[in-house]
Amino acid sequence: MAAGCITTCTLSPHSPSSFTHTPSSVIIKSFNLKFQQNEKTGTHGRYRASLIMNPESFEVGRLIGSYGFMNVTSYDTSPQLQDVGGLKFQDVREGDVQIRSLFCRLYEGRVAQGPRKGTPIIFKVYPGKQIGGLEADMMASNELKSHAFLQSCSQSISKNIQILLGGFETKTGEQWLAFRNDGKYSATDYAKASSEKLSKNRALGEQKSWNPFEEESNMKRKRFFIIKLLQGVLSGLAYMHDHERLHQSLGPSSVVLNTMVDKDAAYLVPRLRDLAFSVDIRFSSLEENAYGLSEGLWRRARSSGAYTTMEKRAFGIADDIYGAGLLFATLAFIPFCEAGIVDSLSLQRLLETTFKLDLAATREYCLADDRFLDAVKFLDSGDGAGWELLQMMLNPDFRNRPIAEAVLKHRFFAAALL
Repeated sequence: MAAGCITTCTLSPHSPSSFTHTPSSVIIKSFNLKFQQNEKTGTHGRYRASLIMNPESFEVGRLIGSYGFMNVTSYDTSPQLQDVGGLKFQDVREGDVQIRSLFCRLYEGRVAQGPRKGTPIIFKVYPGKQIGGLEADMMASNELKSHAFLQSCSQSISKNIQILLGGFETKTGEQWLAFRNDGKYSATDYAKASSEKLSKNRALGEQKSWNPFEEESNMKRKRFFIIKLLQGVLSGLAYMHDHERLHQSLGPSSVVLNTMVDKDAAYLVPRLRDLAFSVDIRFSSLEENAYGLSEGLWRRARSSGAYTTMEKRAFGIADDIYGAGLLFATLAFIPFCEAGIVDSLSLQRLLETTFKLDLAATREYCLADDRFLDAVKFLDSGDGAGWELLQMMLNPDFRNRPIAEAVLKHRFFAAALL
């Protein structure tokens, strides 16, 4: 995971949808990509071959939230929040370091013309250069190119990666990316809602149900939901790595869900999104691209002893696995703890700073605190299989971390459901 790359998503309260045609005063630049409508790229390659680049083909609905990216290179000591035209940016300076937070807007929408007419979509709107700087353009272009590549390089794209339907650029320089609406919630939303529900149920105590087995049944459903969520994430990540792409901003906010209800886990399809920092790891690209959005990754690779092209590629894949490990830890703790006990950042500090990625020591600490009891039980499944897997994914030496396919085959996933 790109060091310090944080994504957050804030959704606005639901309100009746209203659709309007996208403003006609747009310049279609296609993000410097050229698409041939008759391009033959396989069954699922049609998503690239027919990306919709005409803004008149879309209708825009209500604003549903904002999406934030922050490239953290030092700790925040003197943040200054600016509000420019409804878009908020945070500039943080510490010595000679500047940290800039970029916030995108999210809108509901639908396809208004063509064979996909009526398809519900989610617009992700990057600000123009005047507000977002060159980074916003680079991120939008990289996200579009990454999705287009993944959607055209195989006969059957993974169901665990969000589908891009098209995009366009306005005269003000805003980049509009249109994704198929396969869900508005993220793994962050699920973890928070699950934690809050647990707090509410425990506050009610014996009044909440006459059935003494309900809590055990709820716990089993929650475990099944989380296992399926993790399997979907790792399947999507395995597909990306098999097709020479890193995710590089993997976290709970970068996983979109079509349901947050534990009892509907059988219908859950997690999908990876946020490919703005995705990195092409084909050998030809590794030899050419050392700067731009991937500069921080390769700097960290060198500091870890990865100098050759093969070593850099291995480091990048292992870095994604580390991000998946932190996501695993988040989902193993927050949903099983009452609200306010732990969050993703404090959990990461506990693992990395307090216990130096020693999961055995982490378990002993958590075992002594009753607030973490259910999380410990979850990771204890299969005679400690969860802790074992987490230690493998968070191994301090990138060379000893497993690939995504190996993680999927780990015994923990079967043991946790018994």
